[in-house]
Amino acid sequence: MSAVFSGLALILLVATLLMQQREIRMQRHELALQREELASSRAELHRSAESDLRALHVQLTQLAMDDPTLAEVWNDFPGEPPQTLRQNLFANLTFSHYLLLYKWGNITEAELVARVQTLVQSPAFDRYWRASRSAKEILPADSDEGRLFRIFEQAIHESRRQGSPPTP
Repeated sequence: MSAVFSGLALILLVATLLMQQREIRMQRHELALQREELASSRAELHRSAESDLRALHVQLTQLAMDDPTLAEVWNDFPGEPPQTLRQNLFANLTFSHYLLLYKWGNITEAELVARVQTLVQSPAFDRYWRASRSAKEILPADSDEGRLFRIFEQAIHESRRQGSPPTP
C-alpha cells in the first residue's frame, strides 16, 4: 500500500511540475507581449513628445517671424533685414518639416530629392541654405538631420548640374 501511495505521490509531483512548467511558459509569453506593448508605448510617447517639441519650435519661430527683435535672440542670421530674416526662418521651418517627413517615413528619399530640387530654385531658399549650410554640414552623418542635409546637398548638386541654378 505504501508503494502505491508513493507511486501516486510521484505521479502527482510530476503532474504538478508539468503544470508549473506550462504556467511558466505562459507567463514568459505574457511578459514578452507586455514588453512589446511597452516598447510600442515608449515609441509612441517619444513620437508624441517630439511632435510637441516641434509645435513649440513652430510657435517660437512664428513669434520671431512676427517680431524681428525676438529673432535677434536666436541670432542665427545677424544683420539681415526683417524680410530676409522672416524668409530664412520660414525656410528653416520648411527644412524641419521635411526632416520630420523623412524621419517618420512619410516620404521616400527619391520623393524628397524631387521636392527639394523644386524648393532650391527659390532664391530666398538658396540664400537661407548658403547662410545655414556651414552649421548643417558638421552634423553627424548618421543623424537624421545629417542624412537630410546630404539629401538636400545631392538635390542641389543635381539641380545645378541640370543647368537650373537658383537665381540670386
